[in-house]
Parts: sequence; C-alpha cells; structure tokens
Amino acid sequence: MLAPAAFRPTRYSFRMEPLKIGISARLLYPDPRRVFLPTKSVQYLEQSVASWVMSGEVLAFMVPALSLAAPHAPARVSKKDYVDALDGLVLQGGADIAPETYGETPLNPEWSGDRVRDAYEIRLFKEFVRQGKPVLGICRGCQLINVALGGTLYQDIGTQVGEALLHRCDRRYEDNFHAVRVLGGGWLSRLYPGAALSRINTIHHQAVKSLGRGLAIEAVSEPDGVVEAIRWDGPSFVAGVQWHPEFMDPADAELLDGRPLLQSFLAACRHRKATGEPSPVLETAPCATPQP
Repeated sequence: MLAPAAFRPTRYSFRMEPLKIGISARLLYPDPRRVFLPTKSVQYLEQSVASWVMSGEVLAFMVPALSLAAPHAPARVSKKDYVDALDGLVLQGGADIAPETYGETPLNPEWSGDRVRDAYEIRLFKEFVRQGKPVLGICRGCQLINVALGGTLYQDIGTQVGEALLHRCDRRYEDNFHAVRVLGGGWLSRLYPGAALSRINTIHHQAVKSLGRGLAIEAVSEPDGVVEAIRWDGPSFVAGVQWHPEFMDPADAELLDGRPLLQSFLAACRHRKATGEPSPVLETAPCATPQP
C-alpha cells in the first residue's frame, strides 16, 4: 500500500559521529514466581526497539531508572548527566500508566499501572524537553507524553469507548491490526504524502482521552476515532505513535512503513546536535517524494 518515502541527505548527514539515542527502560520488580532473578528488580530493553533505532545507523543506550539503584545509587550522577550525553530519547512501550499519574483512581485493579516507571520517564522526558532534544514515544511512550503535558487517558478502551475496535488481543499480540487515518496538514501527512488511510498493528488497551498542553492529533484509528498519533507544537521535536513500528516488517506493503518515522526523529536529533538549537516537529519532517 505504502512505499517508503525517499529522504534527501542533509548537510549534517555524513559529518558527525553516530548519534547517541537513549531508550527508556522497561521495569520488572521482585517476584518469587519468576524463574530468573526472583528477588531483584530488572531493567531491560526490548530487542526489536533497540534494533529499529539502530537501523538508523545510530548508537542505542538504555537509560536506567536511578531510583532503583539503592544501595548503590550514585551520589552525584543524575538524569541530567544522561540527557547531556545523549542526542534524543525514545520512550518504549510496556506497562500501563497508573491512573493516579493523571489524577484518577484505577477503575479496575488490573489497570493500576506502574507509578515508579511513570515518575522516572516523566522526569527524563522533561529534562530532554528542557534541553530542546528530540523525544519520540511508542505506544506507552505516546501516552506518557500526553500525561506529562497534562493530558488524560482512557483506562480501558473496551469499556470506556463506545463501539471501539479490538485494540489489544493477547493471543495475536503484534499480529493484531486495524486501519489508521492520517489527518491532513500535519507531520505524518508530510511523511506519507497521499496516503490518508493505511494499516498498523495495535497492542494497547489505554489511549489518549484529553490532550495535553500544546499537543495536536496526527492520526486516528478507523472507524472508531481513537487517537493513534500526536505531536507537540512547542519549540522542540516531541511526537508519539500508538502503534509499534519496530514490530512491523517494512517489506509488508500493506502496513505503514516505520522508516520515515525514525528518519524524521533522527533528522531532528542531527539538527539539534549540529546547531545546538531545537526544531519543532513540523519544521523537521524530511521532504518526501511519493513513490509510484
């Protein structure tokens, strides 16, 4: 359905050392039922997202949650030191966001989420934004951006959105798909010119309800209208997608190709590294040439 967009090399493309991209950690906590490290907290990086980021010829680094470092917590190293050393941030998917993080209480104990990870990622997000360095959110990461900017979520699409599609199927997992509509005049419409309707995977039961400050909707699921992508209209690159581009095969012409998303984010990272200046999402979408 969609051929990948072609990107023109920029003046920054071949002159610098590889970009250093941070990826937020997924967290697991002590669990005696777990076979490996049952008494320990675990911070980890899912392989597909690391490979997807590195496919842009960049270096990928997991950024650990320092709050879990006790009794060996550093005395002077802080999240700011990590942000100083990195060129951009990818907020990867994972556990639900805790309703308390956006001012609600869980409607179901199963939707209690992870308040520790919420706090860690929000602090990390705010420092990247403060420094004008790009942030891209995937699935939970998209929701995290919305909540960090004051927005709220549907705790469960199936019970709170009328006539909703099946946005999560544990049996099919990343092989569950639905249609997505790219809204005109935005970032995604520049990356995917002439492709208003496409197809994406879907592995979430939470979704954006009220938008955070300065955010705009970029795409919605078809036909139920659930928010599938957002961008920030502030001075630096901040964008999120509800699907998992790292789980989709770019050779599958029926699916929205994730490579333009990655290249747009990395173009903003290169600009920030080369100039020291941030660039808004709509100003950093690479020029795309529709393929026949």
